[in-house]
Amino acid sequence: MLCRVLGVSTSGYYAWRMHEPSHRKLEDERLKTHIIKIYTESRNTYGAPRIRAALAKERLCCSKKRVARLMRELGIAGISRRKAVGCTKRDPDASLYPDLVKRRFVADRPGRLLVADITQHQTDEGWLYIAAVIDVFSRRVAGWAMGEQATAELVTKALVMAADNCKLEPDAIHHSDHGSQYTSYMFGRALREAGILPSMGTTGDAYDNALAESFWASLQTELLDRRKWKTRAELRSAVFHYIEGFYNRKRLHSALDYTSPLEFEEEWRKKQRQEGPCVA
Repeated sequence: MLCRVLGVSTSGYYAWRMHEPSHRKLEDERLKTHIIKIYTESRNTYGAPRIRAALAKERLCCSKKRVARLMRELGIAGISRRKAVGCTKRDPDASLYPDLVKRRFVADRPGRLLVADITQHQTDEGWLYIAAVIDVFSRRVAGWAMGEQATAELVTKALVMAADNCKLEPDAIHHSDHGSQYTSYMFGRALREAGILPSMGTTGDAYDNALAESFWASLQTELLDRRKWKTRAELRSAVFHYIEGFYNRKRLHSALDYTSPLEFEEEWRKKQRQEGPCVA
């Protein structure tokens, strides 16, 4: 009766019932399994470009459009960035350092150029402040510190951690904004003791510290803004696991040809060992 109503032959209907799924359909279903796995491991943050890159690492090659279509069918989507909000304030009486970077956030090896900044996020207990130092070469968060106040001690702790984690090049550069924490005596002394040259961008211009701003945008979008935080301790733990467990080790960066910061550094060191000590 249904065949008569719909104008379909009964033989055609039964042929459709017995027809096996096409190779394309079976491949789509296999890809969906991998896409869900990659999406889950990315903390539900990856969009089609990063998922396609992750699939390629597993030798599953397909177009970005196909990944996007399968993601739509699965009802999943990547997270869109929003502009990060900084919290540093300038000390009008402090001496400023020259801009040694000039918006050229490029380094040919680890430990040559570091960028730093502070952000803040609300919990039910109050603000938690986060200071970070990023190695420009690999985008790795080399140093970080968290506290209840945005102090010179906070940024100094992040710098000391970065100096311990990086094999700093002679005359390595540390670039920041004009925040009073970065013009403080305590922080300046830590720079001198580590043999690091200080650099600062212009006032109120996010482009002069764009790489640090990019990291905060990722942190805000992929972690901080996705839920409410009851305590500072809860947020501290989440930030720690995001930086050390995900961002540095697993998160694929488009600027690094879709590799993670630590993977990018390891590939560079492997290449240096193969080329030998004569290579500069």
